[in-house]
Amino acid sequence: DELQKHSVKGDAWVVVNGEVYDVSKFAPMHPGGELMLLEHAGKDVSDEFWSYHAYEVLKKYACLKIGTLEGVKVQSIPDSSDISTVPFAEPSAWMGWESPYYNETHKKFRLDVRHLLEEFREEAENGETTGKAPSQQLMERLGSEGFLACRIGKTAFPYIDKLPGGLDMKAFDYFHEAIAHEEIAHLATPGFLAGMGEGMVIGLPPVLQFGSDALKQKVGADVLRGQKRICLAITEPNGGSDVANLLTRAEKTPDGKFYKVTGTKKWITGGLESEYFTTAVRTGGPGQNGVSMLLIERGPGVETQYIPTSYSKAAGTAYVTFENALVPVENLIGMENMGFLCIMYNFNHERWFIIAYMLAATRGVIEQTLKWAHQRKAFGKRLIDQPVVRSKLAHSIAELESVYNWYENVTFQMSKLPYEQQSMKLGGAVSLLKLQATRVAHRVSDEVVQIFGGRSLTRTGMGRMVERFKNTYKFAAILGGSEEIMADLGIKLAMKGFPKHAKL
Repeated sequence: DELQKHSVKGDAWVVVNGEVYDVSKFAPMHPGGELMLLEHAGKDVSDEFWSYHAYEVLKKYACLKIGTLEGVKVQSIPDSSDISTVPFAEPSAWMGWESPYYNETHKKFRLDVRHLLEEFREEAENGETTGKAPSQQLMERLGSEGFLACRIGKTAFPYIDKLPGGLDMKAFDYFHEAIAHEEIAHLATPGFLAGMGEGMVIGLPPVLQFGSDALKQKVGADVLRGQKRICLAITEPNGGSDVANLLTRAEKTPDGKFYKVTGTKKWITGGLESEYFTTAVRTGGPGQNGVSMLLIERGPGVETQYIPTSYSKAAGTAYVTFENALVPVENLIGMENMGFLCIMYNFNHERWFIIAYMLAATRGVIEQTLKWAHQRKAFGKRLIDQPVVRSKLAHSIAELESVYNWYENVTFQMSKLPYEQQSMKLGGAVSLLKLQATRVAHRVSDEVVQIFGGRSLTRTGMGRMVERFKNTYKFAAILGGSEEIMADLGIKLAMKGFPKHAKL
């Protein structure tokens, strides 16, 4: 009765989720118009609210709350930093299933990393929409907590003091690293996240694996503490997957002290903000045997220009120009004309990390869609009560869980094999796994976009995470090797072990 008294302009109350909000002063500012809000004044508008708004709106306008409806038990809504209880929103080991892959350190590590990254959710959202790159404060915080090193693996540990949550470095394995890559996706700001370390994940390992001790100490410490940024500069305007035929040239100066580098690189993630460029150059003749890797520092002769892509500008995707850039010969990574092997050595890990991120991002939009299907009503009932919607969700979930189990199996094999054997024994499997992961992302994107409808085409509001996923999942299908290359490579590598005497 008290609620119904407040149902006019200048004196309007509404109830959402059992809590009473005074919207009298807010009504004229309501994005949907004052009239729409006043039509529902003096009533419980929970169903209407959840059809148009996400929980974050309640948090944003918590200051309008004046009490609780008498006799109603208010149900708390889980925070985004909690482990979700929505079916299939987390890997099965976090949904109550037994798993041979994880122990309590992995359970704690996921929570610790999630809580750490949640500190920067607001900055990530802002950066995704405005194009502002991750701040220096953010990078140094992630560096000081050891999170950046987690995304590289144990080769990064000599340059840091701790891991998130105080995890013992000796206990760290590939499943902890996988969790770090997955939790990045939990923020659902793909362009910003690419600028927050994607270049480092693929650009730093060659230095740590093949660089001189002096180079490792200098670059490793700078980057892993978040003080400087690094990227991988391989792709050129004339081609991406055809690494063996790159054109950027490096020639030694007459005194033999420097390489003079001339050429261009394109679509370099994180290049706009990077101080270091792990760069593939041609130092010898044509083909893969003439390729070397250099660590080039930003300076005279090095210019970067922003390339607009489907990512937010926060990703820092760059066109990099080297014009007679002088690079000390000490910055050679590995041996001269042996750079192609350095590139190939790193590809397995790069592809695996892309898979980890993409599967987590796919899981994220499925969770969003499950929530939406329970909130949204159409034709007199919830979307989840529509058989066609349940069918779309069923196919999406089944495909995700299948490929995720394959990914866990591959990760387990990685944990049992020395790094140098992984390319030989797992190269084909990782290639095919990446192909399947991005194909699943494609099909899931198609389904969840249809369920969200127009909201999946809108950059703000309830469907923005699906909209971002729809616009960016193709990066994973191209970067690190296109789907077509992955398919062909996977079969070719498998056929090397085909038994000669196998017959029908």
